[in-house]
Amino acid sequence: MEYMHKNAQPFFLEGGENAVLLTHGFTGSAGHMRPLGDCLNAAGFTVQGILLPGHGTSLGDMRKTGWQDWLDAELTAVRTLKEKYRTVTVAGLSMGGCLSLIAAEQMQVDACVTLSAPMKTLQKFTWMAPALALVKPEIMWKNGAVNDTRRLDPEYNVGYAGMPTARVADLNRLMRQARRNLYSVTCPLLTVQSHGDETISPDSAQIIYDESGSAVKQMLWVEEVPHVCTISREKDHIAQVMVDFLKKSLNA
Repeated sequence: MEYMHKNAQPFFLEGGENAVLLTHGFTGSAGHMRPLGDCLNAAGFTVQGILLPGHGTSLGDMRKTGWQDWLDAELTAVRTLKEKYRTVTVAGLSMGGCLSLIAAEQMQVDACVTLSAPMKTLQKFTWMAPALALVKPEIMWKNGAVNDTRRLDPEYNVGYAGMPTARVADLNRLMRQARRNLYSVTCPLLTVQSHGDETISPDSAQIIYDESGSAVKQMLWVEEVPHVCTISREKDHIAQVMVDFLKKSLNA
């Protein structure tokens, strides 16, 4: 496979008996999760950062995939980790957070962490994406980049400069599925969102917190960093809160 950048590649960091699955978001790559993965591994966790089908290579590859491919990749990784490790935590950024929630709803995972996970987006065109795709197969980001590189670590800010328009419907489907069954999430839950996130609805984290069925749950708000908070200046803070939450919740 020809990756768009060396840091787009999936990674596996062997650690202790408690495993964490990290899943990136829509049009992103495993690079968005690598700094978090390194921190978790340094704290003793085994960490797997997957690359969702169609991501990290080319927009043409992404056009050939969809929600079922992405969900299958998530659930397969969870099953594989459960065969070897004492506990498995699912943690995802943006759409990866929706996939993590679905995994927590469908499988017996030990904890779930969502990072900038959307329950709704702020993009007004999304409802018409299937029709728009017929005349505009790709939509490029306004600045030709995934996010403001001045506020994100450029070494790990690896993702597409746009998106296949038709795939927005797949993203919407995963958001609806994750929210519809939030009551089924009963494992310890940590949900993280930035006050500066201009991509998702500002009440997304609160919806996840309020509608989940978890008895043990925590919400972390970070200040004025972009949607991809895992490679922002708050990344170390997020990682430490996550480590503390998992060690307490899992008795790790």
